[in-house]
Amino acid sequence: MRRFFPLLVVVLLLISTALTSSAQTIPRDGRVHPSLVKAEKKKSVLSLFKLGMGSKFWNEKVMGRGYEDLTLSESSPAGKAAMMNYTKAGTISHYLKLSVVDAIHLPLPINFIFIGFGGEGNQGVILGEDEMERWFTNIDHILEHTRIPQLGEALTPFYRLKGTVNKEHHLPLISYAHYNYSVHGIELDAKVTAVFERAIKIFGRRDNYSDTSPDKEALWQVDMGGMTYLFSNLVEYLQLENAYNIFILNPKRDAERGTYAYRHGLSAAEMDFLKANVAKTKPLLSAKVKSQDILDVEKFKHPLYDRHPLLRFSWTSADNDHTATWADTVNTALDTMEHALQGKSGEDIALAKAEQILNGKDMQLAASLRRGLKPDGESGLRPECLVDTWVGQDRWAFVDLSAGPVTWGPAVGGDGVRTEMTLPSVDISFGHLPLSTTGEDETVQEEFQELWRDRFTYMGEDEQHAVDMLLAEIDVYEVFADRHCRGRKVALTFCEELLERISDVKDELGTISTQAELDEQTDAEKEEIMGHKIKAADALRRIDEWNIFGFVNQDLWIFSLTNTSWTAMQHTQNFSTARDSFLASLGSVLASSMRHVVTPSTADGAYHFYENVYFQIYFISEAKYKHDSLIPVDIIAVKAALSRLVVPAQTAVFGVQKLALSEDPALAMAFAAAKRAAVVPMLSVNGTYRASQRVYLDSAILQHHIKQLVSLADKKPTGRNSIEVPIFWFLRSGKEPLLIDKHYQAKALPDMVIVVQSTKNSWESHLQCNGESVYWDLTQPSKAAIAAVAEHMAGIIPSEVTYSQAHENAMHDWTWSVGAHPFSSTSAGWNVAGFHNDAMARSYIVTAFDESVRVVNSAVEILANERTQKLTFPAFRAHEQKLRYSYNAVVNLWKRIAGFTEDLHYAESLKLLNHLEMSSLSFMSAVNETINALHPVYCTRQRKLETRVDVLTGLAFLTVIVVLWLLFRPRRIKPKIN
Repeated sequence: MRRFFPLLVVVLLLISTALTSSAQTIPRDGRVHPSLVKAEKKKSVLSLFKLGMGSKFWNEKVMGRGYEDLTLSESSPAGKAAMMNYTKAGTISHYLKLSVVDAIHLPLPINFIFIGFGGEGNQGVILGEDEMERWFTNIDHILEHTRIPQLGEALTPFYRLKGTVNKEHHLPLISYAHYNYSVHGIELDAKVTAVFERAIKIFGRRDNYSDTSPDKEALWQVDMGGMTYLFSNLVEYLQLENAYNIFILNPKRDAERGTYAYRHGLSAAEMDFLKANVAKTKPLLSAKVKSQDILDVEKFKHPLYDRHPLLRFSWTSADNDHTATWADTVNTALDTMEHALQGKSGEDIALAKAEQILNGKDMQLAASLRRGLKPDGESGLRPECLVDTWVGQDRWAFVDLSAGPVTWGPAVGGDGVRTEMTLPSVDISFGHLPLSTTGEDETVQEEFQELWRDRFTYMGEDEQHAVDMLLAEIDVYEVFADRHCRGRKVALTFCEELLERISDVKDELGTISTQAELDEQTDAEKEEIMGHKIKAADALRRIDEWNIFGFVNQDLWIFSLTNTSWTAMQHTQNFSTARDSFLASLGSVLASSMRHVVTPSTADGAYHFYENVYFQIYFISEAKYKHDSLIPVDIIAVKAALSRLVVPAQTAVFGVQKLALSEDPALAMAFAAAKRAAVVPMLSVNGTYRASQRVYLDSAILQHHIKQLVSLADKKPTGRNSIEVPIFWFLRSGKEPLLIDKHYQAKALPDMVIVVQSTKNSWESHLQCNGESVYWDLTQPSKAAIAAVAEHMAGIIPSEVTYSQAHENAMHDWTWSVGAHPFSSTSAGWNVAGFHNDAMARSYIVTAFDESVRVVNSAVEILANERTQKLTFPAFRAHEQKLRYSYNAVVNLWKRIAGFTEDLHYAESLKLLNHLEMSSLSFMSAVNETINALHPVYCTRQRKLETRVDVLTGLAFLTVIVVLWLLFRPRRIKPKIN
């Protein structure tokens, strides 16, 4: 038995060793520790951190270390402090001081330029710096970029646009990009006002030249061609091109003329005259030599400021030194023009204007007039609307408060229509202020006596202290001044007499406020005197702080209570109710210009910047044309207009193909399948109801068939640097008008643009201006086509539409739906303006910003969900620099793009958009690499043997050992005794 004991002990030791080894080497996840495989020790360390040849940790020192060697030295103070900050932060995002981005501000400069508000304009209105700052700093200077939800059938019988609210959107309707306006108010001097007043008179002509009514009763049209030169020249002279400029005009009306408004082109009477006198117009059409415009004079520049003030609101008054040269130069040109028009009849002026248009720089207007004057063709030439606001081809727009009244918008129904009361009226706000005081003094004196009796009767018969009597007297003066003295251009004689009494009241109050207390007076008497002194002091401050009898005349004379004399002041602090109402309404109009003109909403969707744009135009006719010249489309003009949609840093390439339905049965079947008919209810301007039968193409059906028949993949190189814009232009030869989706001439779809052209040159639309229906020329859908392509490329929508956060849907304001551009409802022009080209560039920038912010916020949220622990710090430290570098790269690109946008250098901003996209994705990649590196570290450092301590088993082993020891213990040998 004794010889088996060592063998049994060895067996027990082996069992114990096996159990111990199992508990030490098998973690929870069943993985084998790398230290057990010596041949792969270094490889496991590198793969743990996902290091590569380009890593900052790839060096011999790291290659010679294992995992335990990569921890920071415990004796390093920097390492200890960093580890402590890391563990205390709670999350990685908190440690890196990263948070989700709520908004990115894009600074934009805007100038509000006031002409005729120095007392020389209509009604002698004077707006000073104090009033401007008080009101226009309250304009919302930070506007979010917004997107319009996808529209269903836009035109209902009441012509109200509604979007699809419940649809999921690729990008948020309220963008992360916020426009931060720096508003600069500029007041131009009387010389500039005089130039504009004179230009309005010279460029003005009767709307109906055959009208024999007096000039004061006639309606006058002011030529926008000449006024465009005036505004553009002034902006260039003051060097305001790198800002958006909104002019507010308040010219004095010509006493010898009636109502006026602005028109682009010719009036209906002038067109009828030109079409009826072929012999007189034929020489104009055959002229080949371009005559020089009288207004093309030598241009000078005198910068108003070196750099746009980067403030919420700033004010500049341009004096004679700034504008004298410009005024003299323009007046010289106006002299020449005035001399040329002297002695001419209305017919002669109409012929001269037609010649000016045909030889002018507006190629689209010239082509339209040339086409309309051809004797052998049907003309869709119609007069454009008379308006009092305008959006120019450059970065300027204006509103004339002395023009009109005019109206436009939907004929019946709709919202936000332009009415006679949309703009603030200077005449209504200030015209009631009397210029004469004859016969009024006696009437107001009687009213003053009534006010006096009422006020002092209320005080009763009890004895009153002198200070109380004076306070009551001041109350009467204030009420009376509000009614009859304040705001007058010519002061009433009685008001001037009361001014002297105010001076006496002030002297009496001063005596009471300085009354001394006598020693022999009781405490009650002293307390009463102190109360009177306090009342007198308050009354004095009341008089000093508020000029009770302020008068408004051309010099703004007000009474100075400090020296009891008349003092000429340039600004006054008196704001009457009429002025406040006027300024509030004006501020609303200017705020709408920011939303509708400068930074309009865009259509819902993501619009990316591409360096190369390929316009592929498919002209689809029913039968093949024998010659390209027979195609009823001015292809050169269309290409020129499409080129204006190309933003800086982009290049345009055009491809034109001619297709015929007669030669392509499949395409003909697609056309026939998409053709539909509907009955649309119509309400005319006079309220007449009728049912209109319309033949139209269903864009969804047509899109489905075209995608199957025509390959939209261009032969040109594709990718992020290039995009193809397919335009399918259907030419209808029958007399029956053809539209798209019941109401449109062109429609922008996600992957194509569809245009239809019919032979009807006069189609009554749902719009009206000044009580007359607006007619569309269906033979010339170029305006609608350009607008649809702009929406397809960058989401640009009509000017009257914007997004209402209050309604969470689309809303209208037709005030700024003006100008000879594709997005206006009051003009047939389709030259893309500078405002819209900038809007397209910003659309690309905002899309890139939104997508970048979305990626960055997702990455930050991942870091915010990752807890910081001591064991993960070494692995995080290996990736920290890359995280910070990639995040800073994104932020720096945001700042650079915003800086270029502030100076309106969109070309430089657009070049950085691809870098921004790559940097944002790099940051997300760095975050993912960091998280993937932290998780294996956590798992390998938390190794434990999942065994339970079994007490009974231990006791059993102990019992067996004791029993074995008792059995095999060596026995004492008894000695033998012989």
